[in-house]
Amino acid sequence: MRVIYIDIDSMRTDHLSCYGYHRKTSPNLDALAAQGVRFTNYYATDTPCLPSRTALFTGRFGIHTGVVNHGGTQADIRVEGPGRGFRSKSTDWALAERLRQAGWYTASISPFPHRHSAYHVWEGFHETFDSGSNGHERAEVVYPYVERWLENNAKRDKWFLHFNYWDPHTPYDTPLEYGEPFKDDPPPAWVTQSVIDKQRQSYSPHDIQRPHSNYKADKLPWPRGVHEIKTPADFKKWIDGYDTGIHYADHYVGKVVQKLKDLGIYEDTAIIVSSDHGENHGELEVWGDHQTADQITNNVPLIVKWPGLTDDKAGRVFKGKHYNIDLASTLVDLFGGTQPECWDGQSFAETLRSGKETGRESLVLSQGAWSCQRSARWDDWILIRTYHTGHKNFPSLMLFNLKDDPHEQHNLASKRPDLVNHGLRIIDGWVAEQLKKSGQPDPLHQVIAEGGPLHANAKNLPGFAAFLRETGREAHAAWLEKYDGAPREA
Repeated sequence: MRVIYIDIDSMRTDHLSCYGYHRKTSPNLDALAAQGVRFTNYYATDTPCLPSRTALFTGRFGIHTGVVNHGGTQADIRVEGPGRGFRSKSTDWALAERLRQAGWYTASISPFPHRHSAYHVWEGFHETFDSGSNGHERAEVVYPYVERWLENNAKRDKWFLHFNYWDPHTPYDTPLEYGEPFKDDPPPAWVTQSVIDKQRQSYSPHDIQRPHSNYKADKLPWPRGVHEIKTPADFKKWIDGYDTGIHYADHYVGKVVQKLKDLGIYEDTAIIVSSDHGENHGELEVWGDHQTADQITNNVPLIVKWPGLTDDKAGRVFKGKHYNIDLASTLVDLFGGTQPECWDGQSFAETLRSGKETGRESLVLSQGAWSCQRSARWDDWILIRTYHTGHKNFPSLMLFNLKDDPHEQHNLASKRPDLVNHGLRIIDGWVAEQLKKSGQPDPLHQVIAEGGPLHANAKNLPGFAAFLRETGREAHAAWLEKYDGAPREA
């Protein structure tokens, strides 16, 4: 038995054709989903990149590891201090270490640990390889390393291989010779001219006037890039670039599948596909990035094809709510290992074994690198509580009905105080429980004390207010200069 985990950066769930997207973005993932199962309510506990993968590979919430930001003290695993023994607890608790102890050989091919100085995600791996371009390598660069590893290890049994594709991540630089697979396909219909006009009067790092956040540049160096979105035609070019990135990564998923077949091990290899976070394309007025604790950023795909487990469930869809840390617990369960007591995950191996729907009643989602937010996710609802806006036009509370409003356009917080209170009880109860468990302060509070989220605070966006003035948004510039990251209630 062998297991491959394909980790595709910035791949949002609702832009995959196997999840109902109207464009055929993911034919190879569609085939895997048809042979296996997929989960629709699977969420990264903490976003974006560094907090998300830290949670997955440690099995713990960011409120426990301390990793909720991309810089400052909350970008590193908490130090154990005087109680540290000959071996660190973080190593013994790591996902790869638990798989190793269960008798599995573990390997990872990824530039991510170097990109974020986050080598803790590699704790416990037998073998690691940095593909070398700091997360800017396209799939045609990554795949040869994966191909060579598979060829060298095809005859081995009981191995777990993790690797990254990055193509859906900005700047959407799929090779031009790959063509335009969506040239004749309409874009998502919700981004109308009226939506564009409204958003052009608002603001955000990565906003509609500079979706790649290069607000100091007059043009972009990427041929598929869009410098500014003024019309639906601009939006189409923009979303074509993102969807083409998904299609390109999917193409190289197909190459992995074919290589497994050529090596004669496809039928005996489990394949898991997911992502670290999604990518907002206008939702909450964020473009081409992952700056929020919302449905778009935190909901990620999960496709599992596992011989002997999913064969009789081919094509099934499971709607139970799960965290990405629950996948860590599930893997340890399926591999015959032991989950550390400190882990926060709950195994859903029973779903894979019997087809029984499992999941949590509600989830709490966090963001600390582009804003400071926590959200409650239950039934059809999400309540987003903002502590630091990260230079975005956010009130402190936003409530959305995701069934009726999947792109989070209509904030119902003022109309449904009953649901706001329910969501706040979920968040506050969860925070109290986790702080009691850890005995440590809330890391989001430390992010705010250090000046705010790394990518979107006054220190690291020194020209943003001036840019707002240059583009006719004086009132917003004045607000930021006076109140920095305070939520707006008017």
